[in-house]
Amino acid sequence: MAKMEQELRQTYLISKSEKQIISRTYFRNRMFRLFCFLSVLVLGVALLSIIVFVGRTGLLVFKDVSFQEFFFSTIWEPYDDKFGAAIFILGTLALTGLTLLFSAPISIGVAIFTAEIAPNWLKRILRPVLDLLVGIPSIVYGYLGLTVLIPFLRNITGATMGDGLLASAIVLTIMVLPTISRISDDSITSVPLELREASYALGSTRMQTTLKVILPAAAPGIFTAVILGMARAIGETMAVVMVIGNTPQLPSDLFTPTSVLTSNIVNQIIDVEFDSTWNNALYMMAFLLLIISNLLIIIIRKLRVKGA
Repeated sequence: MAKMEQELRQTYLISKSEKQIISRTYFRNRMFRLFCFLSVLVLGVALLSIIVFVGRTGLLVFKDVSFQEFFFSTIWEPYDDKFGAAIFILGTLALTGLTLLFSAPISIGVAIFTAEIAPNWLKRILRPVLDLLVGIPSIVYGYLGLTVLIPFLRNITGATMGDGLLASAIVLTIMVLPTISRISDDSITSVPLELREASYALGSTRMQTTLKVILPAAAPGIFTAVILGMARAIGETMAVVMVIGNTPQLPSDLFTPTSVLTSNIVNQIIDVEFDSTWNNALYMMAFLLLIISNLLIIIIRKLRVKGA
């Protein structure tokens, strides 16, 4: 009888201990879920607050400036109450397009070489080097562009200044090339080996296999890489400020100093009063950049769904 009571007591103690363990595990899981939820909530609130604050402040510009003047006028004279942002919008679009023209073919070519052609020992060198290039601060690229690239362009072209869209596009191309190349490399590498083997079995050459089989299969990932690169190019500030010339005028050629949304904001935001029309106009430019960035993110999400 005593032995039975002892066994029942041990069983009760074990059960109680297990209940305590289960209770602690359940509590920790609940706390972890709560922490994750609060983290997401803080992130969402912060993002929404930024959009609301920048957008609300930027839209105040239309109290004093007409919609048509702001978006279609090329006259930016804040001291004369003229706030035409068309110069900066067109400059941003031109710089982004030129950067895309330079960076996309080169980056995709580097990715194809790294993923399909380079021997393994060279891949082990190229990929870490590209990863390191991604982490270099933008001001370093801008300083090199200012001290090395612009004098070089002046020497080979005979241009008076050398800064402008071409210098900015070259600097941005160097900046976004590692990002586009590495993501494209991962997309190409993830293409199933069976597709390559089937293509070679049908008698295709390496070029035919790459162009007609591998690249179409990796296209969603490559498009995502290009869009991410352009998103960085559009929002880049310091590197562009140092090589574009920062003059509010429409460029007549690639070597004419001009200005874009980011460079105009960073050059003028310190000198304006917060409640002024000038300040609201700069905030509206920032809001335009924010809208463009969000649109690019939406496009990337759509491409990922299609590529799944």
